[in-house]
Amino acid sequence: MDALFVPLASAIGASVDQIKLISCLLIACPLGSLFIRIPVSQPNLKHLFNILVSVFFFIPVLNLSSGFVQLLGSVLGTYYIAANVKGPNMPWIVFAFVMGHLTVNHVIRAFYNLSYETFEVTGPQMVLTMKLTTFAWNVWDGRTAPGNLDKWQLQKRVTKYPTLLEFLGYSFYFPGVLVGPYLDYASYMSLIDESLFEGKRSPSSTRSIPDGRKRVAYRKMLTGLVFLGIFVVLSPSFYYGIVITPWFMTQGFLYRMVYFQFSGFIERSKYYAIWTLTEGASILTGLGFTGYGPSGESTWEGAANVKILEIELPSNFKVLLDSWNINTNIWLRECIYKRVTPKGKKPGFRSSMLTFATSAFWHGIATGYYLTFFFGGFITTAGRLCRANLRPLVLPAPGAPTTITKRVYDLTGTFVSILILNYVAAPFMLLTFTDSIEAWRRLHWYGFWMIGSTLAFFWLGGSSFLKALQKKEGKVAEKVVTPESHVMPPPLDDVAEELKELQHRMKE
Repeated sequence: MDALFVPLASAIGASVDQIKLISCLLIACPLGSLFIRIPVSQPNLKHLFNILVSVFFFIPVLNLSSGFVQLLGSVLGTYYIAANVKGPNMPWIVFAFVMGHLTVNHVIRAFYNLSYETFEVTGPQMVLTMKLTTFAWNVWDGRTAPGNLDKWQLQKRVTKYPTLLEFLGYSFYFPGVLVGPYLDYASYMSLIDESLFEGKRSPSSTRSIPDGRKRVAYRKMLTGLVFLGIFVVLSPSFYYGIVITPWFMTQGFLYRMVYFQFSGFIERSKYYAIWTLTEGASILTGLGFTGYGPSGESTWEGAANVKILEIELPSNFKVLLDSWNINTNIWLRECIYKRVTPKGKKPGFRSSMLTFATSAFWHGIATGYYLTFFFGGFITTAGRLCRANLRPLVLPAPGAPTTITKRVYDLTGTFVSILILNYVAAPFMLLTFTDSIEAWRRLHWYGFWMIGSTLAFFWLGGSSFLKALQKKEGKVAEKVVTPESHVMPPPLDDVAEELKELQHRMKE
């Protein structure tokens, strides 16, 4: 089918792989409308529909027949392990099996030096890894006494082992099979039997599906197409790699800074495009229903993987992190962060570091990823210090209107968050250590200066001074909440607390 895509790719200057991927995401939207028309009395037909559409995407369109066989191997291996290994190590065996397979393919991708424009099996395999490891934990929770489970685990536990057809349908749910969103098995089955909409029947419909689904889905599709258009038109001129070109250094520093920030937005527009397109297709199948809004309109927020406004106009870096790659954060929290914490104890530094390590290996082995993640620990530390020490001083009294000082604080937080986001994200796209360091050098290390000076201020007396000022003015500091994101390493103050605790235990 390459003959259909090569001319289009040449016409708009994109890679053939990118055109194929976008074509699959667009095709998924009308197919989602077909999927939801399959009668609820025919669940096997729904499972088969998912499988056949995914096969169509992988083999004739994407030419990834060997990749599909690999994914199928991971699915069948997980199905066998989860069914036959009864002990508590079953989820970790599945984790080692699928993560090991993914890591091998990450190494192969790095060996052949494939750019992020090349679409191969690791992208879908990353999504599948989340689904299979989540399934393993859900099965284990189904074998565990309910009293030992938290709310999420109780809702998602699998008590009846699926048939092979059901499991294949879940694994190859077509709207999210290529780039997400990832979903758990209980959510998938509630979509198949339409129990997701139970008790929420639309008055004007003979089916249980609420009104408003198409309205939201097509709006998401339109949003995705707009961001796709932005990326296609502007990405040849605005991209992180422009920083390491000779042209970039011929420009003045202020121009370079503005150009770099805009390039960051254009780079992110690609992710906004693919994630909102898949969200729209998922909603068309019925996934993502979350109830009704204040005006009685149906809401469909459960399939979202990104909150664009909260990323581009965040009040602080925590909000930004919590709004990016939402489903991956859920997976890391529920399947790693909580699971590595000993029973009866609260998650701490050890849990955070193991979760961060999982996130890093899940993304790949490129050194650029690790530069981004490592610097992220310093960023989250600086954010926590600002929230604990500065924010209480600018908050208005309860019931009082927002002050100018608070507005300035929020605007400053937005401005600084975007500057830091683009700085820390550049290595994630440049991939190599050499290119990443060169890019930071050409930007005069501004991110390090911003975060380094902030940490130095607070650690060299700023925190004590501001705490005293809070006490003098009768301000009460809020409890500082660590970001829901588990992609970045834990803040440095968590590291310090863990080291102090370790030192105390060694003395005993």
